[in-house]
Amino acid sequence: MRQHHRSASPFEESICFSRAVRDGDQIEVAGTAPIGPDGETVEGGAFEHAQRCFTIIREAIEALGGSMSDVIRTRMYLVDKADWEEVGRAHGEAFAGIDPASTMVIAHLLDDRWRVEIEATAITRAN
Repeated sequence: MRQHHRSASPFEESICFSRAVRDGDQIEVAGTAPIGPDGETVEGGAFEHAQRCFTIIREAIEALGGSMSDVIRTRMYLVDKADWEEVGRAHGEAFAGIDPASTMVIAHLLDDRWRVEIEATAITRAN
């Protein structure tokens, strides 16, 4: 049975997508931007933006019955390659000891204020 989770992103309703979808054991978290609970871009640089993205990702995964330890893959889209260390530091804080497969790509994002957008895949299996 498919489950959906929504967040504060103003784009979810307008373009008809979910922050995360669970189908069986798999949870896919859509590209997650640094948007606060008020629907606005959070303040700060690449590190703070990445931290916010990981908070949203964690909330989405937990809402669908998973945890960050279930994450097997992340994809990080940066607007400036100079930000890779700050985004990587936030990734390291979120996934220390979990060490998912990961990719960083330089890309143009929908909002010029965003420094990063992040996707995640989690597999939840009963142990």
